[in-house]
Amino acid sequence: MLSPKRTKHRKVQKGRRGGQAKGGFNLDFGRFGLESLTRGYLTSQQIEAGRVAINRHVKRGGQLWVRVFPDKPVCKKAADTRMGNGKGAPEGWVAVIKPGRLLFEMDGVAEDVAKEAMRLCANKLPFACRFVVRGEIL
Repeated sequence: MLSPKRTKHRKVQKGRRGGQAKGGFNLDFGRFGLESLTRGYLTSQQIEAGRVAINRHVKRGGQLWVRVFPDKPVCKKAADTRMGNGKGAPEGWVAVIKPGRLLFEMDGVAEDVAKEAMRLCANKLPFACRFVVRGEIL
């Protein structure tokens, strides 16, 4: 699974997830992309599941870019633990996703193949996504 090699702090605060994506909303690498329409957390397991779904459908043809990286630790307290006594231990890593953020990009395959691969990937993700093509304005 994806995780940072090192971080400045072991635990981070929850933060706020409002607003639109400030970056990562242009197709910079490929012709086709998968764009988020809503906000949420994307875990490293979900990123890997989406990547595997795309690669299986295109039979490892073309090229795939993963445009998100899970760099925020999520902490969780143990079950049956009373309130207080500090924050729980880091449990996993997530990427904070805002509307308009590109998650995956592809190139080197036909549009219908890319669209189906992105649909299979979107089914693995916890929020609504849409298929985007370079040069088309929606």
